[in-house]
Amino acid sequence: MTYVNVGHTGLDQNRMLEWIAQNGVRAVYLIHDLIPITHPQYCRPGESAKHKLRMRHALSSAAGLVCNSEATRDALAEFASELDLSMPPDIVAWISGPRLPAGVVPRTLERPYFVTLGTIEARKNHILLLKIWQSLAATMGNEAPILVIIGQRGWEAETTIAMLDQGQELEGHVRELGRCDDEELAGWLNGARALLMPSFVEGFGLPIIEALQLGTPVIASDLPVYREIVGDIPTYLDPLDGSGWDRAIRNFTGNDRERTRQLRAATRYRAPNWQSHFARVEDWLSRL
Repeated sequence: MTYVNVGHTGLDQNRMLEWIAQNGVRAVYLIHDLIPITHPQYCRPGESAKHKLRMRHALSSAAGLVCNSEATRDALAEFASELDLSMPPDIVAWISGPRLPAGVVPRTLERPYFVTLGTIEARKNHILLLKIWQSLAATMGNEAPILVIIGQRGWEAETTIAMLDQGQELEGHVRELGRCDDEELAGWLNGARALLMPSFVEGFGLPIIEALQLGTPVIASDLPVYREIVGDIPTYLDPLDGSGWDRAIRNFTGNDRERTRQLRAATRYRAPNWQSHFARVEDWLSRL
């Protein structure tokens, strides 16, 4: 019997390994990321130790591992090496998400706007964007673009949340949406000057895939996983380069040459899909 675990569920429990051993199960795990291990400062207290246990159990009990990106596989291989554990047979298979509806009417606001998408947590670096919008509001007034934040409030983000709740200088310049459905999201992305993703670390990058599917430009942190999945289409910046992000956002508010380059490049982009993911994984499973 083959057991496929796609969400790290139960991997921190010893009884999972006991069940696998007692039943002769061939276990295959989908590994999403090692962020709690490599960047514990961005995670809930105790999550790093729990994730180390998950990954140790995965390495010791798996018949095979599916990694969602080369970046995730590299991080896992480094972790295995540190523990002097061997890597089980593995495959890299990019994941996908629900394909956003095509032909959705772009959302419009009274001024140009940008979108950032994802849970409000420390590693997503929303605080960089809020500080930039404070500067934009101070220097441009009612001519400043609007920032639309799509994502629920998370953890390790007290300063960001305080700025959203108490920052009067951001009033009228920043809109926070806790969640929206696929059609609403497509409308927001379709009308945006760009998707902004200043994350410090990611295991994959579905938001940038969703944006490029719709032909929306992307300004993103220069992360290996982003370059892996979307190549050189986005405009890449260091997540600590506040002046660079400020300059790019101001430029993309207008008809900047870099934004025009992205619009052309996005027409050639082909996103990963679930059909190719499962075709690749199922072929590999049949030979495992």
